[in-house]
Amino acid sequence: MKDQLTDALYGLGWGAVKRLPEPVAARLGREIADVAWRRRGKGVLRLEANLARVVPDASPARLARLSREGMRSYMRYWMESFRLPAWSRERVRAGFAPEGLEHLEKALAAGRGVVLALPHMGNYDLAGAWVTTRLGVPFTTVAERLKPESLYDRFVAYREGLGMEVLPHAGGTAFGVLSRRLRAGGLVCLVADRDLSAHGIEVSFFGEAAKMPGGPARLAVQTGAVLLPVTLWYDRSPVLQGRVHPPVEVPETGTRPEKAAVMTQALADAFASGIAEHPQDWHMLQRLWLADLAPAGGGARVGGGSGADAGPGTEAS
Repeated sequence: MKDQLTDALYGLGWGAVKRLPEPVAARLGREIADVAWRRRGKGVLRLEANLARVVPDASPARLARLSREGMRSYMRYWMESFRLPAWSRERVRAGFAPEGLEHLEKALAAGRGVVLALPHMGNYDLAGAWVTTRLGVPFTTVAERLKPESLYDRFVAYREGLGMEVLPHAGGTAFGVLSRRLRAGGLVCLVADRDLSAHGIEVSFFGEAAKMPGGPARLAVQTGAVLLPVTLWYDRSPVLQGRVHPPVEVPETGTRPEKAAVMTQALADAFASGIAEHPQDWHMLQRLWLADLAPAGGGARVGGGSGADAGPGTEAS
C-alpha cells in the first residue's frame, strides 16, 4: 500500500506540476519547502547537521537560514525536474550556464571518453538535458533501483526521455557497460558524493572521514577516460549555474586501487570547494560522514548499492 501511494504521489507530481505556469510552480515549491522546514523533520535536521560541518563557524540562526534556503533549493530541483519534460529545447538550452566548459569540450574532442562526477547539488537532470540538447552529446548514467518497481520505471523513462541511457546499479553489470561506453569515446555522468556500497573509498571531507564512491576514479584508471568534477548551484535568476573543474589526473605511480584513492580524494576536494561556496544548494539530507554512520556500539555502517547514484530521486524510498 505504501509503495502504491508513493508511486501515485510521484505520478501526480509529474502529471500536475508540469502543467503549471513556471512562476506558479516556483512559488508552490517554495511554499512546500517552507512547510517542510518548519516541521523540523529528520531530513531538515540532518541537512542542518551536515551544513554545520560545511560552515563550522555558523551560528544557530545562520544554520537555520541555510537549511531553509537548502530546502527551497531542493524543492526547486523537484519542481524543475517535474516540469523539464515539458520544456522546449530552447528553454533547456537557455536554462544552464556552466563555467569551464572548455574542459569538457577538449576532453570530448580527444575521444578518450569522459566521466563527469557531481555531488548532490543544483539540478543535474537539467544539466544533463542541456548536455544532450545544447551539446548534442548523449551519455550514460546509473540509477539505484527504487521501490515500488513502477516508480523506478518512471524515473528511467523520464531520464531516457531527456536523452540519457540509464543503467540499474543492481546486478553488477553497470561497471562493465560504463567501461565499454568510455572506451568507445562516450560520456558517463555519475552523482558521486554519497557511497551506497560497501566498497567506497575513504576520503577527508571538510576535515572529517567520509566514504565516497570509487566508481568514477576506477573507471578513469581502467579506461583512460578523462575525469572531470562538476559542481552546480542556483542564483537569483531562472538559470542554473555550474562549473566544470579541471581534470583529475591519473597518478603516474601506484597500484590501481592507490591511484583510484588519490583521485577520489581529489574529487572530494573539488566537491568541497563548490559546496563551501554554495552550501544552500547541496541537497544532502542523509547521513554521510563515518562518525554519523557508526552505530552506538561498533564501527561504521555503510549501506548497500553501487559506486554512484542518479540523485535525490533515486533515494526516495
